[in-house]
Amino acid sequence: MQFQQLMYFVAVAETRHFTRAAERTHVAQPSLSQQIRALEKELGAELFSRARGNIALTDAGEALLPLARRILADADTARHEVQELVQLRRGRVRLGATPSVCTGLLPDVLRSFHDRHPGVELLIDEGGSHDLVRQLARGALDLALVVMPLPAPGPSLTTVRLLEEDLVVVSSPHTAPLRRPLRISDLQGVPMVMYRHGYDLRELTVAACRAAGFEPSFTVEGGEMDAVLGFVRAGLGVAVVPSMVAGRSGRDLHVTPLAAPGLRRTIALAHRSDVAPPRAARELQHMLLRSHGRSGGEQTAEG
Repeated sequence: MQFQQLMYFVAVAETRHFTRAAERTHVAQPSLSQQIRALEKELGAELFSRARGNIALTDAGEALLPLARRILADADTARHEVQELVQLRRGRVRLGATPSVCTGLLPDVLRSFHDRHPGVELLIDEGGSHDLVRQLARGALDLALVVMPLPAPGPSLTTVRLLEEDLVVVSSPHTAPLRRPLRISDLQGVPMVMYRHGYDLRELTVAACRAAGFEPSFTVEGGEMDAVLGFVRAGLGVAVVPSMVAGRSGRDLHVTPLAAPGLRRTIALAHRSDVAPPRAARELQHMLLRSHGRSGGEQTAEG
């Protein structure tokens, strides 16, 4: 008895038609009929009655059908599990992240993952949380590191809160340090370097300034994280950045914390609820959670 014969048998049993079963299994109809006859000969019983062109299961066929389905399902599960294990040696992970997360959070984790699984290809897509949610929705990403709360509308996502991070203000080392403790209201009239539209940190900073009763003053706007830090170093203004990014920027920037309650952001790891990430992506997910710990549980967000 061969798996191929069982596959042909199930196809005929479900379509009740030899020609349609052959089309479904992508084999010539005479070959399919020959394999069915060989299976019947081996089992010593007819599996189908073929009276007047009508195909029906015999008692033997009825008994075999659930067993054949189970055997095929178990074989497919075994094949899938082995392929999943192989993926840790040859697979790929498509990870999306905001630029600031790429700069501050990912380098050490990706280095550890690559050291452990050097054959797994890492594809990183930088973008704002709005863009990353859309990428997840159309299946272009396996995982994404996004800023909570999630933008809407979006797909049905499962999220795990990864960490909460303080935001700080950075300024040029060639200018006088900002006074401490620094409140958001102290930034009124201070020249600021601002991120492009759609950037999570832009929206958060502008919202905080407006909540404090003023509109921020921009000298330069439209850059990504690296560009913003470069403009700050050049003395074009101050910027609000994640503390993790400020810590990696070296000693060439003044870093000023914000007075309580300050500003914080929550980073979450997201994937589609209706599609399980591949094995390699799940391994990276576990490494991220072990490395940075959970500050909250899983939740499902319906967009």
